[in-house]
Amino acid sequence: MHDATPLIATIVGGLVLAFIFGAIANRLRLPVLAGYLLAGVVAGPFTPGYVADAHIAQELADLGVILLMFGVGLHFSLKDLLSVKAISIPGAAVQMGVATGLGMLLGWSLGWPMAQGFVFGLALSVASTVVLLRAMEERRLLDSDRGRIAVGWLIVEDLAMVLALVLLPAIGGFLGAENGGETPTTAALLGTVAWTIGKVGLFVAVMLIVGKRLIPWTLQAVSATGSRELFRLAVLAIALGVAFGAAKLFDVSFELGAFFAGMMMGESKLSQQAAEETLPLRDAFAVLFFVSIGMLFNPHVLVEHPWIVLAACFIIIFGKSVAAYAIVRAFGRPPKTALTIATSLAQIGEFSFILASLGVSQGLLSEQARDVLLAAAIVSILVNPLLFLALDKWVAKNDADAPDEHPDVKGHTVLVGFGRVGRRVFSELVSAGAPILVIETDEDAVRTLRDDARAQVVIGNAASAPVLAEANLAGARALIVAVPDPFEGGQIVRAARALRPDLPIVARAHSQECVAHLSGLGASEVLYGEEELAHSMFEAARGPKTATSSH
Repeated sequence: MHDATPLIATIVGGLVLAFIFGAIANRLRLPVLAGYLLAGVVAGPFTPGYVADAHIAQELADLGVILLMFGVGLHFSLKDLLSVKAISIPGAAVQMGVATGLGMLLGWSLGWPMAQGFVFGLALSVASTVVLLRAMEERRLLDSDRGRIAVGWLIVEDLAMVLALVLLPAIGGFLGAENGGETPTTAALLGTVAWTIGKVGLFVAVMLIVGKRLIPWTLQAVSATGSRELFRLAVLAIALGVAFGAAKLFDVSFELGAFFAGMMMGESKLSQQAAEETLPLRDAFAVLFFVSIGMLFNPHVLVEHPWIVLAACFIIIFGKSVAAYAIVRAFGRPPKTALTIATSLAQIGEFSFILASLGVSQGLLSEQARDVLLAAAIVSILVNPLLFLALDKWVAKNDADAPDEHPDVKGHTVLVGFGRVGRRVFSELVSAGAPILVIETDEDAVRTLRDDARAQVVIGNAASAPVLAEANLAGARALIVAVPDPFEGGQIVRAARALRPDLPIVARAHSQECVAHLSGLGASEVLYGEEELAHSMFEAARGPKTATSSH
């Protein structure tokens, strides 16, 4: 049956296998990405049993990347992008140059043609959008200075790869002329470069002039109909439509088109709602992205060419990271920022695969080199979460901005999260005159709190026992968990309850299921937003009647 319905079979098979192996990985305290990748290996053509349609899987994965970049664009303004251009543009250019050079050096040592070494090195130089953004989102770093630099760096790499994919056949002619390739003239090459840059510039201009006005207006008009279904459809239509149009009309990548669509939609007051409407699809298709990577992996390459794979992994994980760290430090940024950028870039993904496929089709890259590239990519994706865990521990112990001693405070309220709800809770606590300690990870929020003498602040993940200990949870009056994610909130509640069984813990929820989840983990009281709103509306509505009857 599945042979007649490859799309359904691929989606169902991919998600089911990803869930099974992701759950196993989580149970073994491994990154869930490892489970998703293993699910892809199981569904791939190099292992016995069920084989999913690789072409369809890749297209589904592309949808995930589009929606992910669209979501990033929603929270990213042009001002944010321009604010990091001074470091992102030269940083990405130098880092890509170093990685490409190391790849060419490896190719030269193996006797590869220069063209093959160049394509191989270029594929090693560009990081995966999905891996980088998932790591940033998990740590709520996208709105921080580190997050903005990382995303800006990513956009520069994206633009560079758009240019590389267009110019690769021509460049291959120069590098591979001894292999019989036709060598284009310098004028032709420069003309191709100018034409490509011109189309990208035209796309950006259209988005800034037309999209900046049209997209928010469209969203506002659809919202006025009162139909949530139409609103959700409008968001998806804009995200996917702009991404597709950018690729077809301007030869810009889907990812870049989606990013600009999100950034223009971010000008609307409804951007937060738009982000929430696309979140479920973003998560589902992001999972399929990792499954599609696993399907490409041929395990035999680890047996046939282990040392080449190891050398490629060394370039990705250490070569790129050292270059990125040195560049960021050279711009005067603190070690924490440099290490974050270095860790973020210590992996490769979707653009590397696109480049490798084009290289093979153009005769510039051998299938052996492509298999090595895929193996190194999977290893780097598996290692990257472990690098981030090590970074988290380093930051917790060595944060240059953290106070030298733990906050000397007792009888205080610990507030976790300084977002939209957290800020309102903070104001209420200040009005009540209560001593406050805030736990937050966002650097901008921390900077704001540090300038406010009314509260003390601890930087870190509140689910971590050392962070809770630093907040002196033992001497606290209460804990308020104001983070919106119920799973993150649940981890915090569970960790706090384990440290302090008698502590009053108040959390927020968006559904009855979340209320049950958080209560089951130990929350003393869980406030359900819609329920509280309904109660307040009821009290407001009967208030005048009560007042009238008292006279």
